[in-house]
Amino acid sequence: MNDGAPCRSRIGRIKMEQEMEAILKELDQQMPSVTFREVKTTTSAKNSKATLLSRKDSYCLGDHLMVRLDMYDHLGKRKEYGGDFLRARVYSSGLKAGASGHVEDYRNGTYLVNFTLFWEGDVKVSILLIHPSEGVSAMWAARKKGYEKIAFTGKFLNGTSDVFTECGFNVTTKAELCEYLVERDQEAFYCVKPKHVPCEAFTYQRSNNKPVSYLTALEKSLFNRSNIGVEIPQMFGAIRVVPCQSNVTTPRGKCTLRMSSPTPSGFMWQSRWHLVSCTMSRLHTLNQINACLKGKLIYFMGDSTLRQWMEYLTMTVRTLKRFDMHGHGKLQNLFAVDTARNIQIQWKKHGHPIITVYDYTVKDHRYVPQDLDMVAGDRDTAVVISLGHHFRPFPMELFLRRMLNVRAAVQRLLLRSPDTKVLIKAENIREMDADPERFSDIHGYTQYLALRVIFQDLRVGFIDSWDMSIAYAVNSIHPAVEVVENQINMFFTYIC
Repeated sequence: MNDGAPCRSRIGRIKMEQEMEAILKELDQQMPSVTFREVKTTTSAKNSKATLLSRKDSYCLGDHLMVRLDMYDHLGKRKEYGGDFLRARVYSSGLKAGASGHVEDYRNGTYLVNFTLFWEGDVKVSILLIHPSEGVSAMWAARKKGYEKIAFTGKFLNGTSDVFTECGFNVTTKAELCEYLVERDQEAFYCVKPKHVPCEAFTYQRSNNKPVSYLTALEKSLFNRSNIGVEIPQMFGAIRVVPCQSNVTTPRGKCTLRMSSPTPSGFMWQSRWHLVSCTMSRLHTLNQINACLKGKLIYFMGDSTLRQWMEYLTMTVRTLKRFDMHGHGKLQNLFAVDTARNIQIQWKKHGHPIITVYDYTVKDHRYVPQDLDMVAGDRDTAVVISLGHHFRPFPMELFLRRMLNVRAAVQRLLLRSPDTKVLIKAENIREMDADPERFSDIHGYTQYLALRVIFQDLRVGFIDSWDMSIAYAVNSIHPAVEVVENQINMFFTYIC
């Protein structure tokens, strides 16, 4: 009998709540807190200015390009506070090259954007105002207000008939509820219990957007598509980058499993991704890919952006044969093997929340920490985890709790199997016309910041899909195949 277990569990919960509170406090400090009474006093991209500092006729490869932003409102008045959500990128379309820029907010309406010049040729600058600070403030406040923006419908089996009922994280009703609780991790989901049907008969689920908003009509007006992602005018044109004798690049070492990465983490050139801190593997042939994967047991755990990896690999490596997992729809789990080379790869969707109008089974529904606890692990086992997009419509506590539980499960896995390779894949930017209150990239960005804090001290690899998708300018939840290929090349770099 282990009398100390409940006490340790309580201590662990208290520590988690304290860590969640600390991360939320840190995010609160980074997010603006401003009010406005009319749209004309909010930040205007068209009235703002981008100025190149220390302009030269040409720049050396490896130089830093510094751009100053001065922000104005729609009345032409200079902004006196920061907090605008900006996206900065340098690119050369003909070279299929791009890289993100680092934005420093001076909190007074002035920003400094730092770009690294990674390639030769004519380079252009793009700086977009995604949301004004007033919109960011409204969105951050609205996100804290509840779970009601998404409605979940559960399907229960009653003999040979289907019964439908309301489900969610915070179901408010006096009716009897079915509670689906992972007590250790304090992860709970509820459904209104159908009459004369046991809770164990829960089979499928789907979701839809509820006509609920926590924004005022004035705040909503900031999120019309024409106001999202507007280019800030530049006082300069393309710049010329040339090789210089003095700028000698230092050799980059082999990539190692670590969460930290510089900003930017890499750059695109000739459509290929190049890491700044280390040298990526380039597996050009099917034989090289097979040699890398031989004997490997690979788990992809998360959302459909990792499902893309699975689909890419099974299309590219024809010897990987997919098995019918007896499910239906796009969210059924995927499993593929190459028996000759002893390769096994599987993708499994993460637990609640899954947001889709299509029915998906909950009969094999588990949270990622539970699935991680079932991985034995060894030197030939690799796990990739990606969570984010489905959490955007809900308060940050839901995402933080899940990722802290994932971290604890990763720590348990590495204790029993230190040679297992674990990688965390960040979410990517998505469509600008997606429903902003539910799915805006500002929600993804706060989750990206939290993700880096939560896993910063673990020996895990990091696939910085956020930075990569900005460099590629792919505004899609499911990026193009060239982006997926480069993400998988990063994965190969870590496991081979």
